[in-house]
Amino acid sequence: MRSEGFFEWLGETLGAIIRFLVEGIGAFFASIGHAGSAFLDGLARALGMDPTWLSLLALIIGLLLLVHAGRALLRGSLIYGVLILLLGLWLLSLLIG
Repeated sequence: MRSEGFFEWLGETLGAIIRFLVEGIGAFFASIGHAGSAFLDGLARALGMDPTWLSLLALIIGLLLLVHAGRALLRGSLIYGVLILLLGLWLLSLLIG
């Protein structure tokens, strides 16, 4: 009888510790998700665009086009750099309202 009480207590204690760890890790990742969502909403609101995944993906592509154009211009590819620059600016002008 006595050993059953000990193992019952041990099981409850381990279960409580595991539950505490799982809830803590879940709360940690939930707060990271909330912070990321708030960041993307603030970014979209500051730029005047919709906070959808498609808009954010188009924003990233537009910024990458601008970086690529800058690199092309630094390499000396004037025509290609200007074309990519205009394409990136056109894409960003469609997003930002």
